[in-house]
Amino acid sequence: MDKYETDIVKVKNKVEEREKTIKTLQDQNFELNYFNIEGNEDALTYFEAQGYDTEELIPLVIDGLYNMNDYEGEDHPIVPYVSTTGSKLLINKVRVINHRWMIANFTDGLFWGEILVKYTIDENNNLKYELIDHLLYPKVN
Repeated sequence: MDKYETDIVKVKNKVEEREKTIKTLQDQNFELNYFNIEGNEDALTYFEAQGYDTEELIPLVIDGLYNMNDYEGEDHPIVPYVSTTGSKLLINKVRVINHRWMIANFTDGLFWGEILVKYTIDENNNLKYELIDHLLYPKVN
């Protein structure tokens, strides 16, 4: 009996530890997703009020930015830098922040940077992208 009681206490302690860990991870996840359209009810409501299905629209907004990676020449359509490696500058990761802004990172394989982009939908339901700001991280040797 003593052995079982000891085991039960150990298991209860492990459960408590894991519940604390889960709570901590849930809090961290909430903080990490704060600036993300999926958790932004005001931004989603904005689109829904205009008749858009956000489950279809948001992937289109993201894909539109990724599609800019398919370009000819040296000038990326929205990234205001030129590759220094001979390879193309490519957008790697995109996060839609709300119903107006998105942030993305880009690289040419050697240098990395980020862009802040405003997106809008015109009267013909075409997506338009406008560069708001950008930065290029210095190369670290």
